[in-house]
Amino acid sequence: RMETDYNPMELPNNTAFEEDSDYRDFEGTDVKDMRLEAEAVVNDVLFAVSNMFVSKTLPCAEDVAYINVETRERNRYCLELTEAGLRVVAYDFDQTDDRLQTPYHETVYSLLDSLSPAYREVFGNAILQRLEALKKESQS
Repeated sequence: RMETDYNPMELPNNTAFEEDSDYRDFEGTDVKDMRLEAEAVVNDVLFAVSNMFVSKTLPCAEDVAYINVETRERNRYCLELTEAGLRVVAYDFDQTDDRLQTPYHETVYSLLDSLSPAYREVFGNAILQRLEALKKESQS
């Protein structure tokens, strides 16, 4: 049996919630608590932004959660997370603006990539470091 150490630089696993049986009801239908999904999103990319947390003032439900994010450029956004994906719903924490018609992004990586060049650079560097580590591992 192979033992592996936890590495905080490991890249996130996007399928974690799909496969976890705790998130399915007895009929086998997907029932997710979006707050848990939102916490996982935050944990995946927190290292690459200035600040990110699930909103405590906007209501979370089974089908929606809100995430506040501040990019390394110091821009603030409130993101809505639903089954459709993530989208910007306001340009400040804990706000929603119904007039804002922003596109949904399938992943938090895609959304942040479109908002923050600094995120793109930090995330890209993390990938390169991980690849270098894997290369060293395979050579030893």
